[in-house]
Amino acid sequence: MRYLSTRGGMPPKQFCEILLEGLAPDGGLVVPEHYPRIGLADLEQWRALTYPQLALEILRRYVDDIPIAELRTLTERTYTADAFGSTEITPVRTLEPGLHILQLSNGPTLAFKDLAMQFLGHLFEHVLARAGRNLNILGATSGDTGSAAEYAMRGKHGIRVFMLSPYGRMSPFQTAQMYSLQDPNIFNIGIRGVFDDCQDIVKAVSNDAGFKARYGIGTVNSINWARVIAQAVYYFKAYLAIAPRVGDPVSFAVPSGNFGNIFAGHIARQMGLPIHRLILATNENDVLDEFFRTGCYRVRRGAEVHQTSSPSMDISKASNFERFVYDLVGRDPREVVRLWALVDGAGGFDLSGTELARQLPQYGFVSGASSHADRMEIIRHVHRTYGVIVDTHTADGLKVGLECRDPAVPLVCLETALPAKFAGAVREALSRDPEVPPTFRGIERLPQRVEVMDADADAVKSFIAARCGG
Repeated sequence: MRYLSTRGGMPPKQFCEILLEGLAPDGGLVVPEHYPRIGLADLEQWRALTYPQLALEILRRYVDDIPIAELRTLTERTYTADAFGSTEITPVRTLEPGLHILQLSNGPTLAFKDLAMQFLGHLFEHVLARAGRNLNILGATSGDTGSAAEYAMRGKHGIRVFMLSPYGRMSPFQTAQMYSLQDPNIFNIGIRGVFDDCQDIVKAVSNDAGFKARYGIGTVNSINWARVIAQAVYYFKAYLAIAPRVGDPVSFAVPSGNFGNIFAGHIARQMGLPIHRLILATNENDVLDEFFRTGCYRVRRGAEVHQTSSPSMDISKASNFERFVYDLVGRDPREVVRLWALVDGAGGFDLSGTELARQLPQYGFVSGASSHADRMEIIRHVHRTYGVIVDTHTADGLKVGLECRDPAVPLVCLETALPAKFAGAVREALSRDPEVPPTFRGIERLPQRVEVMDADADAVKSFIAARCGG
């Protein structure tokens, strides 16, 4: 398997060559030359596999420069009952016949990001040790990516983490989960601005080839290919758990801000998993919903980004969206370059009425948006009807999923986090606090360590250099 850039300016590379790099040298995102196809016979055989065994089967089709025995060790070390609460790793909760929640929030930071990030922690350490290298991870988070990355990388040999977050815009639990870490290889940077400002800084630093090389800058954001492909595993796991027969269609409802989680579903579908619909749910920041409804991709300015009760989706520039557009335009990098020049210059592009817009339905995406009132009502409805409490992001997914479902096709809604991470919203909906796991009780009262600064890429570079001997 070789990897290319969505913008065409990178020669084909192997997995380990792109693993630690983040953006491609030309500013694009790395993508595989092709999606390996999985047949129904393969799926039938995979029904009996454990989660680490299934992860190995999928990952080895994208990773052929790490010996399979070593890759097996990494998946077995990652996906354990100790880390994820049960040997199932991602249990399916059935609310009623044909309606299910895929539980993805049983990892160390109580969010779906753990499924990929825990694997990346072991993978990075393994590859760095083999190459005799160090890595300085630069990331941006709207809430859950940061803590998942920091918990996965804390104490890892040869790795430092510099995590940017929109200061004052995460939930109190999310903030405490990150800022209370005192590990010497973890650095939190609170940016005065929105998530998109943080993401822009990461891209600006990554595009400075000299700085990136001198300080060994890498990324764990959803632009990292290894993270996205690791997320594809749980689509296969859920399908095999609930499809009546292999080959029957299943739909997935996915809360989406940066397009990484649902892009993993797109990968699974392109590989041959019988996904009927990929139902994309946004909150009031509905850039992606607008595109899939109209063909118009319009990035919002910082002042237009709403601060909502599902803050991990308060995003207007969806990084992984470029990977999907690359597939949509027939994997033509020249067209991607043209469209992203419009994004950079005019703030977006409009495909409505074009042949590309007419091709969109073949990829299975449908979409919708949710409001605060919708979230509150869904949280109440799910608790009243099924005795289950969900977080605000999962509520967005359920709301849109129920609107867009085909009644004849099983629907799996992806859980994104435990409700304890968004206690204020749950309290508003139910007049009660969600249960907090024992390991996190009192976390909001712990001392916090964060460097607060303006949205300035040069200031972030100086901060990194000062802590890396530069």
